[in-house]
Parts: sequence; C-alpha cells; structure tokens
Amino acid sequence: MGFTRDHKIEKIERGASLTNGPALTAQRGSQASKAETRFAFGKNWQRFLTYLNDERIAEAEKSLRNMLELENLSGKSFLDIGCGSGLFSLAARRLGAKVLSIDYDPQSVDCALQLKNTFFPLNEDWQIERGSALDQSYLHKQGTFDVVYAWGVLHHTGAMWEALENMVPLVNNGGKLFVAIYNDQGKKSEIWRFVKRTYNRTPKSLRFLILWPIGASILSGMTIVDLCRLRKPRIGSTFSSPRGMSLWIDIVDWVGGYPFEVASPSQIIDFYRRHAFCLDKLTSCGRKLGCNQFVFTKCQEIAPRESVVKSGSRSQHQE
Repeated sequence: MGFTRDHKIEKIERGASLTNGPALTAQRGSQASKAETRFAFGKNWQRFLTYLNDERIAEAEKSLRNMLELENLSGKSFLDIGCGSGLFSLAARRLGAKVLSIDYDPQSVDCALQLKNTFFPLNEDWQIERGSALDQSYLHKQGTFDVVYAWGVLHHTGAMWEALENMVPLVNNGGKLFVAIYNDQGKKSEIWRFVKRTYNRTPKSLRFLILWPIGASILSGMTIVDLCRLRKPRIGSTFSSPRGMSLWIDIVDWVGGYPFEVASPSQIIDFYRRHAFCLDKLTSCGRKLGCNQFVFTKCQEIAPRESVVKSGSRSQHQE
C-alpha cells in the first residue's frame, strides 16, 4: 500500500481507545525517580508525521531488511519497543510481520495509531499499547517474539541497563534482537548530558536559544565534511540517514533527548553475550556522536566472546 495524497494521516483524539484496549502499566520506581526531567519525544514524532511519504516508508523497510538480513518478515512476530512515530512498526507490518508496538509516551502511541488507521485499519496483526520498557510484569505478559526492535530507545528510560536486561526474555530462542544505543564518547558524553538536561529545564519559549546554535553547528559541520569528501551535502537530501528519518527532527531529538545514557560497543556485546546472545551485525559510529546498532541472535548456549572488528560483515562504520 502506497502513501498517496488520498492517504491522509488520521488524527486520534486524546483518550481514544486503543485497538486491543490495554491499560497503562505503572512505571518502575527506577525510571520514575530519574525521569523528573523528560523530553517530549511524542510531540517531536507528531511533527515527523507531516514529512512522511512513500520514500521514507520504503527506506524504513530497506533498513530493516538490510540489518536483519531478511527479505521479508512473513510469519514472524515483531515487538517494537518505544515505537515513536510508528514508522518502523508500519515497515515491519508491510514486510509481513505480526506487530506489537509499545511506547511510554502517549503522543507516540497516538502517532502509531494514526499510521495504523491510515494503512492497516481494523487489522488485528498490528496491536498498539502504552507501556514501559522497565515494567517487567507488563513485558512478561506479552510473551516472546521472533524480532525485538528497540532503536534509540532504551538509553532514554533513565535505567538503561535494566531496560537492556528486560529485552532478554522477550526474544525467542533463535530470534533476533535489534537495538541501537548512544555511543560512549567519554567527556563529550558528559557535556551532552549537561546540555540535554539544561535544554529540558529551560522554559519552552527560550529553548530555541540552545537548539538553534547547536543545530546550526551540526548542520554546518556535516556540510563541510560532505563538501570535503566531494559528495552531495546531506542538508539538501530527503533523508538524514538510511532509515528514512528527517534531518531536523533527528537534531531536535538529539538536543532534547533526555534522560541520556551511553555505552561502548564492547559493553553492549559483552552484556548480551553473558545472556546467551550471539552478535550477528554491528554498525558502529566509531568515536563520533550517534548510535551504535546491534543485531543479536538468541542462542541456547552462552556464546563465545565476540570481538569488535573494524571491517567485514560484522562491523560497519557509519560516516
């Protein structure tokens, strides 16, 4: 199904019932206590939906196929933890998966509902709920899945390692876990944590004083790099990444994204190795800011220690 002018994304009234009528589950104390200052991710995703088109949806599908190394998801169950705009839930459903989308932010839940009502109305193979990646009781009730997808989400919970561990029992034996976590840049990450916390504690009417200078710096830096490498500046391209996302929406998400935690690739790999996951694919951002992407397979036995290589099919560095 294509996204055409006839496909107007339908707005969902606040308080509208979800497709399977779930109740909001309680936040674990660890997140509630650490999340007094929290970025309005859902509001940012609502803006992104105004940019959504066929090309972005196709890019999202391509991203899933490439990272999971699967042509389609027919017959597979797909859990989208922190579904955000709902774009990748939509992509997974279009690839044939039976999808459950979960997000803690009510506006993000609304975004996913808007996409479902536009592309898959009354379709029982796509369910959407409001819930927390830190609520073990809630997650346990969802069962297990062939693919668990948590891209750029768990580092915003306020309890990243707890959230990462909560993903373990959700994956079927032989199933895939696809996570993306902010790269640990040491002191630079500490500076960004301060910037993000300050941004969210600043009155909304004054946040542009932080956002615009940082956004301009990021955009100019990207443009200089692109010109030096004799390639088309990304500032003029349709997408900010091979995932079909919007450049400015990504920048707002980066500056405002708080809570904020980071990890090195080796920390994530070692953590999941101890939980019997084998690394299938790593896309690393090197020493730069951004997310490292990991695809793991859940094995029945503890996997041997994985080494992070600089080239080959298991590790790819983004520019």
